[in-house]
Amino acid sequence: MILPIYAYGEPTLRSETIEIQRSFPHLEEIIKNMWDTMYHTNGVGLAAPQVGLSIRLFVVDSTEMYKDEEDENPGTGIKKVFINPSIISESGHEWEYEEGCLSIPGIREFVTRKSDIKIRYYDENFQTQTDEYDGLTARVIQHEFDHIEAILFVDKISSLKRQLNRNKLLQISRGFVDVKYRMKFTRR
Repeated sequence: MILPIYAYGEPTLRSETIEIQRSFPHLEEIIKNMWDTMYHTNGVGLAAPQVGLSIRLFVVDSTEMYKDEEDENPGTGIKKVFINPSIISESGHEWEYEEGCLSIPGIREFVTRKSDIKIRYYDENFQTQTDEYDGLTARVIQHEFDHIEAILFVDKISSLKRQLNRNKLLQISRGFVDVKYRMKFTRR
C-alpha cells in the first residue's frame, strides 16, 4: 500500500522516535508499504517518520544512483532495511552534494557530510548487522538517519539559505505544492 508522505511542518517529522522490537505490530507490512511508497515517489530512501510513524526504521535503495555514474567502477549501491540503527562513526573527507527530500518537495540545497560511515542496525529479520559505507550510499543513509533523529536536511544548510527558503517551506507546510504523490499536511 502506498502511504502519504508527511510534509514539512508535520509534527511527526520533529518527534522523538522509539526503538522497536521484532514483535512490533504489523512490522512486515510496514516495511513492505515503505518500499512501495518509496518506489512510487521515486525516492532512494524513506524513514518511518515520513509516513507518520515515530519509530527507528528506514529503508534505502541506492542501486539506481550508481547506474548513471561514469566511473570505471561505479559500485552497485544497496537495498536494505535499517531497524534501530546507530551510526558508530563518520569519517573521511567532508563533501557537499545537493540533497532533496520527499517531505520537502521543490527544495534542493547543498549539504556537507562526511564521506564514510560505520553503522550498526537490525535487518528485516532482526539480525544484528555492522556495515561500512561510503559515497552516495553513505549520504543517503545519513539523510535517512537524520530523519529518525528529527533532523531535516534544511537544518544543515546555512541560516541565509534557510531564510531564502522560508516562504517555500511555509507553502509546503500549508499544502501548496505540486507533486505526483499523496502528502499529509499540517492544518491550513
